[in-house]
Amino acid sequence: MHPAPSVIFFTTFSGLGFGLLVWLGLGYPAVTGWTAFVFFAIAYAMAVGGLLASTFHLGRPERAIKAFTQWRSSWLSREAWCAVGALVLMGLYAAGLVFADTRIALLGILGALFSLATVFTTSMIYTQLKTIPRWNMSITPVKFLVLSLAGGALLSGQVQAALILLVVAGVVQGLTWIMGDRALEASGTSLKTATGLGEAGSVRSFEPPHTGTNYLLREFVHEIGRKHSQKLRLISLVLMVGVPFLLLILPFNHFFALLAVISHVAGVLTARWLFFAEAEHVVGLYYGKR
Repeated sequence: MHPAPSVIFFTTFSGLGFGLLVWLGLGYPAVTGWTAFVFFAIAYAMAVGGLLASTFHLGRPERAIKAFTQWRSSWLSREAWCAVGALVLMGLYAAGLVFADTRIALLGILGALFSLATVFTTSMIYTQLKTIPRWNMSITPVKFLVLSLAGGALLSGQVQAALILLVVAGVVQGLTWIMGDRALEASGTSLKTATGLGEAGSVRSFEPPHTGTNYLLREFVHEIGRKHSQKLRLISLVLMVGVPFLLLILPFNHFFALLAVISHVAGVLTARWLFFAEAEHVVGLYYGKR
């Protein structure tokens, strides 16, 4: 699929922001006053900034409010409600920490749960799409959740937890690529099923359905060479997991911690670009692009 910058920014930074809110809601780090304000400001800037970015790839952004009406059937709508719930609960929780030096544990725990639920519902927007086998796997939500928690641990200074979660995230990301590479073939979808001519015998693409491009080709058919894909996978793993892990096992230093966060974010952005660029929509079969 076409990797739209707004969606890459949205899925990366909202995941990091809500991941940080999870840790803050659980009391890590145990901060109050203006220190707490800074942590929550960073978390809200990422979470809300990411959510706002998601509206830029909508044809009619002003209609985004209508997403709240379809919660019975739409994961996008459920994401919207979970996000509002998380931001409201964590806002009340933050107010207690910043202005009253008081931690209301129940609010924090509920806010953390809603933050996790927001990341999960975001992942399900993509996981539910059977037309994109690479996304339609049970491991997709696991990847979103682990990366969110790992990024949140880095941002909140939870070094030991971050070391473990970074390794887990690297393993899950690797498994996602391995399983994803086989997903389209394993789905049973082919040019025969795409055209409905399977019963007629062998089917091959003689010419494209039309001479020019169209919306489907622009948005749902994005091809990336295997050589470039493998290089970007390696770069994303090194930046997302390798560099932060090495920096965290060194004696703690605020500058190293900042570099670890920057490297991790760059790695997640690269992996998320691949998440969209490598996604093979089955409509590509009809156009002979798979």
